[in-house]
Amino acid sequence: MAVISILTILTLPLSAQQTQKPMLYGSSWMAITGKPLGATAGAMIFQQKGNAVDAACAMLAATCTMWDTLNWGGETQALIYNPKTHKVIAINAMGVAPTGATVEFFKSKGYNFPPEYGPLAATTPGTPGGLIYMLINYGTMSLKQVLAPAMHMAAGYAIEAQSANTIERNKDLLKQWPYSKKVFLTHAGENREAPEAGEIFVQKDLLQTLTKMVDAESQALKKGKSRKEALMAAYDRFYKGDIAQEFVRGCQEQGGLITMQDLAKWKPIEEEPLMVNYKGVDVYKLQQWTQGPVMLQALNILENFDLKAMGYNSTKYIHTVYQAMNLAFADRDFYYGDSYAQPNEPIKGLLSKEYAKQRAALIQYDKNDQHIGPGNPYPFEGRQNPYINLLKKRGFEMDTTKRNFAPKHDLSNNSPQDEYQDRLLRGTTSIEAADKEGWVVSITPSGGWLPACIAGNTGMGMSQRMQSFVLDSVLNPFNVVAPGKRPRVTLSPSLFLKEGKPYLSAAVQGGDTQDQNLLQFFLNVSEFDMTVQKATEAANFNTNQLWLSLGGTKTADREPKPGQILLNNDTPETVRDELKKMGYTLSFDDRTSGPINAIYFDWKHNSLWGGSSNHGEDYGIGW
Repeated sequence: MAVISILTILTLPLSAQQTQKPMLYGSSWMAITGKPLGATAGAMIFQQKGNAVDAACAMLAATCTMWDTLNWGGETQALIYNPKTHKVIAINAMGVAPTGATVEFFKSKGYNFPPEYGPLAATTPGTPGGLIYMLINYGTMSLKQVLAPAMHMAAGYAIEAQSANTIERNKDLLKQWPYSKKVFLTHAGENREAPEAGEIFVQKDLLQTLTKMVDAESQALKKGKSRKEALMAAYDRFYKGDIAQEFVRGCQEQGGLITMQDLAKWKPIEEEPLMVNYKGVDVYKLQQWTQGPVMLQALNILENFDLKAMGYNSTKYIHTVYQAMNLAFADRDFYYGDSYAQPNEPIKGLLSKEYAKQRAALIQYDKNDQHIGPGNPYPFEGRQNPYINLLKKRGFEMDTTKRNFAPKHDLSNNSPQDEYQDRLLRGTTSIEAADKEGWVVSITPSGGWLPACIAGNTGMGMSQRMQSFVLDSVLNPFNVVAPGKRPRVTLSPSLFLKEGKPYLSAAVQGGDTQDQNLLQFFLNVSEFDMTVQKATEAANFNTNQLWLSLGGTKTADREPKPGQILLNNDTPETVRDELKKMGYTLSFDDRTSGPINAIYFDWKHNSLWGGSSNHGEDYGIGW
C-alpha cells in the first residue's frame, strides 16, 4: 500500500502535490522572514496600520537583534515596488572597505583574500542607514515605533536553539574578542558557556544603542523638527555622533580599520534595478555589486530552450540549467563589481539577448563542459574588451574551438568537501512584505553573523563582507579591494512584474546558491505551474562550478569544482546514471530548495499567497 501511495503522489501534477508547510493566505498584508518571532514583529507593525515598508524595517530590526545570521553592523539590500509610481526601486545599503583596506595591507599579512572573521573582515555598517533611508522615503511610521519590537527583544527574549547552539559551537572564536565574549558567553567557565535554548537572552549594550537612536529622533521632534529631520537625527547619531565614536573605538581597539571619516562619508544609495523580460515576466534584480545579474543572464540563456518540454528535473533539464548557470557564474566571477567604482563593468553587454544566444550556443548536449570561462560581452555594447590579456593570463582561451584544456585555477580539489559545502551554502536571512495598498518589499540583509566580533559597547556585530573582495585582478579586475569600495556580494532579492503589476516577490539565504535557487523557484512557477509554496519546497540542484564568494583565505579554498552537483535524495536512479555518464560528480541531500521566502500576487481574487520553504526556520504571517 505504501508503494502505491507514493506512486500515486508522484503521478499527480506538480501543482497539486501536497506540501510540507501550508500556504499562507492574506487579503490585507503578508510578512515573512527567517524567524517566527521576526515575522511577528512585522505583524505587530501591520496591526498598527504601518505599510509593508514599515513592517519590513521592523522585521529587519528584529532579525538583526536575534542574530539570524546577521546583525546591526552588517548590510542591507532591498527591492521595493512603489504602487504610487508603479516602479521598482533598489536600495543599496552595502558598506564599503575602510581606510587602509588595500591589497598591499592584506597581502602583507599573508592573505590571498581578506579574512573571514574578526575586525579586519568588516566593511562599514550599512543596515542602520538603509533601514532609516527606507523609513524616511517609503515608510509612514517613526523609528521609535518600528524599533519597538527589536528593543523589547534586546531587553530580553527567549533565544531559540539555532542561535544558542551556534554560539556554543563558536565559543572558542568568540573568546578572542572581549565584547563578544561579554555578550554571548552568559555562562562563562561552565561546561556550556552559551545561553540555553529558551533562556532569556539580554543585550544591554544593544538596547542602549537603539535607545540612543530613538532618543535622537524624539528630541528632534520635541524641537519641532519634521519627521524626516527627526529620522535623520537618529541617522547622524549613529554615523557621526557618540554611537559612531564607540563603534570606531571598539573596532580599532580590536585591530580593525574603520574610522570616523569612513562612517561619516558613507551613505545609502537609491538606484535603478536591473531587469530582463523572460517570456512576458519582468524580472528585477540589484545591480552588479551583487550577484543578482547572474539570474538575469541565466534566464536570457534559458529563453533559447523549451524547458517545459524537457520536463521538471529531467536529465536534459538539469543539464541545460546547470550549464546555463555555469556560463552566467563564469561571467559573474570575472566581470561583476562595485558599479560606483572604476573600472566600469560591461553590464549592458552581459545582459544583451544576443550575447545570451552566443553563450547558449556553447552548451554541449552530451556532457558537462569543465572548460566554461568568462565570455566577451564588450562587442555587444560596442566596445573592445580591455581585459583580453588578463583572461589569457587566467588561463581562458576566448576562442572556444581552441579551448581543449581546463584553466589551472579551476581544477584544484584541495579543500575538504564539507568545508567547501559550508562556504557554498552560508546563509543570511530574507524578508518579504506586501500590503493591500500595493507596496512590496524584498530584502536580503546580512553581515555581522555569528561568530561576530562586536564593536565595543555598541552591542553590534561587525560585518564580515570584506572576504568577498579579491586581491588579484586576474581573478576579477572589477572586485579588487580598495578603500571606499563595495565588495561584490551574494545577496540577491528578487521582484517579478507581469503586465505591469507585481507577480512574485522572493529571496533566499545561502551564499553562492542564492541565485541558483531563486532561478529554479521562478522556473518552477513560470514553466511548471507550481504554487508558490510548492515552488519553495520543490527539489532544486546546485552547481559547485564557480568561484566561492565566502570562506577561506587561500585560493584553494575558493576554487570551482567542475561537474560537482548537489541533487535531492529523491532523484531517480535513471537520472543519476545519465548524469554520471555526462561527467557529473553527484552528492545528495534531503532538502535542496534553500530557505526560500516568497509572495505570489493573485489579482483574480485580490489576495496574497505566501510561501516559505521546508528548509530552516523561516515562516510568516498573513492577514
